[in-house]
Order: sequence, then structure tokens, then C-alpha cells
Amino acid sequence: MSKLDRRAFLLSGAASLAGASGCNLAETPSRQPNVFLVIGDDMAYYDAGCYGSQQARTPNIDRLAGQGMRFERAFTGTAMCAPMRQQLYTGLFPVRSGAYPNHSKSREGVRSIPHYFGALDYRVGLWGKKHFGPPENYPFEDLGQSPEDFIDFDQVADFVSRDPEQPYFLTVCSHDSHLPYLSGDPSHFDPAEIELPPYLVDTPKTREFYAAYLAEVENLDSQVGECMRIVDESGQADDTIFIFCSEQGSAFPGGKWTCYEAGLREAWVVRWPGRVAAGVTTDAMVQNVDALPTLIEAAGGNPRQNDFDGRSYLDVLEGRADTHGQHAFGVHTTRGIIAGSENYPVRSVRDDRYKLIWNLNYATKFHNIVTEGEDESNYWAEWVTAAETDPHAARMVARYQQRPEYEFYDLDEDPWELDNRIGDPAHAKRVVMLRETLEAWMDQQGDRGIETEAEALDHQLPRRNRGREIP
Repeated sequence: MSKLDRRAFLLSGAASLAGASGCNLAETPSRQPNVFLVIGDDMAYYDAGCYGSQQARTPNIDRLAGQGMRFERAFTGTAMCAPMRQQLYTGLFPVRSGAYPNHSKSREGVRSIPHYFGALDYRVGLWGKKHFGPPENYPFEDLGQSPEDFIDFDQVADFVSRDPEQPYFLTVCSHDSHLPYLSGDPSHFDPAEIELPPYLVDTPKTREFYAAYLAEVENLDSQVGECMRIVDESGQADDTIFIFCSEQGSAFPGGKWTCYEAGLREAWVVRWPGRVAAGVTTDAMVQNVDALPTLIEAAGGNPRQNDFDGRSYLDVLEGRADTHGQHAFGVHTTRGIIAGSENYPVRSVRDDRYKLIWNLNYATKFHNIVTEGEDESNYWAEWVTAAETDPHAARMVARYQQRPEYEFYDLDEDPWELDNRIGDPAHAKRVVMLRETLEAWMDQQGDRGIETEAEALDHQLPRRNRGREIP
């Protein structure tokens, strides 16, 4: 009998015994796995070597991908820090949890990772950036946060090794690669040699900013490597699910603060020796709200007992399935961000190939800290100047600030979403189907669009409770 056949036979037999005894096999694993989650900050998924970058230096993230599974279609529901993290920690989309603007808080009584994994007898800790609230909804063991943005790896190692007999769930949240770009060594990247993604405008200051951003990505990668080293040296690597998540897109126009792919799509890499095959890639479509149910099931719990928006994709991780979700949804709330428009809600839905974006208050102008910044080093002024003579620059400035009501993209043919096909008769039926899917989802979420945007400030944390002031 081959190893694969023997494993299938044992699983089949165990499942039969579990059914006969009336118990759930997933509730009684031989060893509950540790979970070690590293979250980057405002890092575009494509700025990692394992996702095809030829210029970002990410040897540790790439090594992790070689040891586990890399997701090609992993998405956050919001390309902003606070909503992204709270959907990841709660398994709920932003409007339903209440945490939909930036600097937001979830509704009273919303439960999160510490509640669910505490009930499974885990130690649950967090080092670094928080960006959630109220505190009772997120009762992590607080391992600290450095105002200088370094990670205290001694504290991380102490938490990992504190009690080898009790499983842990540890989240390490770096501030890299978030504005301002101050860490890492920009001299490693020559601005003149950098290849910019095509949705940016090629100007000298844009290149300088991108070089500084890549330096922070490189520094983030070194932090991932230190976390991997701690787990490997703890002697618990084989019993640990190690995850790297890039959070959301970078702060360049068209990434963060939008529902474009460069904002919502994220790097998501999972290593779990013996359970997740090494060096594999999956096209299964997953969202952040799916992560908590997945990890609960991996830990022996039953996620179906809870009212999550997401659902477990453990079968994808373990190689029993190639697909998961049929659609990925996006929400952006502009009201409440620094220098943001008063009311500029954006919603989106995509399937395997096509994407629909709905700019609900499209007649107004979109603006934020990038477009309104007065710093002499800001590159946006160069974009505006270039737009006077350069057609591409003019298109990109308009794409960011003056969008039509609907945008429709064929992601196979146009992965950077530069050719809006909303008026193409060949896609009319697809547009209607996606719009109906999006509207049904919004209704299920209690999302009233412009009215929900108008109430955003009621869902923000008091400024004194936000910690480090960041966009």
C-alpha cells in the first residue's frame, strides 16, 4: 500500500469510527498546531520574488513559499489597515462587523481570535501594530509595540517557547512597508533602474519613493526571516502553521484606498509541514474572512458553529480541493481617512476572470493624503504636471480622482485594470450578473452604500485610542 493510499485508508477508517461514536473527527486532533501569523503593512503582493518580482529582495518570503503553499487569489475585503485586520481577526466583512472606515472599531460583542482560540486552550498573543477596537473585542496578550518600529524578537521567542505543552496563536504585525518610508536601505535600489507597475506615472520623485518603499519591503522580509528562525529553533516547526500576509496594496495611487486588484489582492503564503505540500501554488479564491474558520478547523474546532462570513478552506491547504470561493468582494470607505473625500464609497466584486467596481458617489472627486499632501517630496504634483502633456499621466490622474460610476475589467486580458470595458455590448450580461451578485451581498451585509458611508465617523475609534497616527 502506498503512503497516499495508506493515508486515505486511515482517514476513511477514522472518519467511520468518529461517525459511529457520534463525535467530530476535527474536534480531536492528535496535536493542535501552533499558529504563527506575520502581517506586513501596505505591501503590494507583486513586490515579492515568489509573486514574480525581479527587483524586490524577499529571500525569506520566497523560501517560505518553497516550503509551503502560495495563494494566487487571496484578497482582503478592504485595502485599509484597520478594516483589513479586523476582518482577518473576526471572520466578518467590514460593514457587518462595524469596522469599515479606517481607524475603526467593531460593534459591541464581536468576537475575535483570542475568544475562539482561548476556548480551544491556546495562548493568544500579538506583537506590534494593533489598529482595532474596542479592546474587549480583541483581548490579545499584548507583547508590546515599538515606537521605533522594530520588533522585539526576544519577546517573540519567549512567547513561542514559554510552554511547549500548550499550543499558541501568535500574530506579529510589522509597520513595514507603511509610509513614511524610513527603514531599510534605499541605496540597495537604484531609482533609475526600477520598473514601475503600469498604473503609476513615471516621474523622478515617484521612482525615489518606490526605491524607499522597496527598502522597507526588504526590511520586512528580514523580519519574516527572524520569525521563521525563532519557530525553527523552537523545535516546534513541524507543529506550527506559519503564515505570511502582505496585508493590502502599497500606498501608491491605485493600490491602498481603492478596490483595484493592486489594493485588494494580497500575498498569502502558508507553511504547515506534513499537512501542506511544499512549493505548491493554488488558484483557489480566498478572502481574509475565510482565514479564521480555516484555522479553527485546523486546530480541531468546528467553525460551522459560528456565524462567520467566511468559511474554511482547510481542504485546499491539505490538497483535497483546488477551488474555494466563486466571488471576492471589496469595500472602500473614504470618509474618515486623512484628507479624504467627505463621501466616496466604492464596492467591487470579481469572479474567476471579470471584475465590476461600483463608485457610488462618482460625481464627486476622490482625494486623500496622497493628493492633498503639501510635502515638497510628494510625487503627486509631478503627476499633475505630467498630465498636462502626457496622455498616460492624464489617464492615471483621472483614474484616481474622477472615476465613472461603473468600471468593468477582463482580468485575464487586462490584469492592471487599465481598460474599462463597461460599455462593451459583449459584456453586458456579465455586468448585470456581477451587479446583481454585488447588490445581493451588500443587502446581506446591511450595506446601504452612500448612507453607510455617511455614518462612518460613528464607527471610528476616539483619536486618543488609535495609537500611532497613520493614514
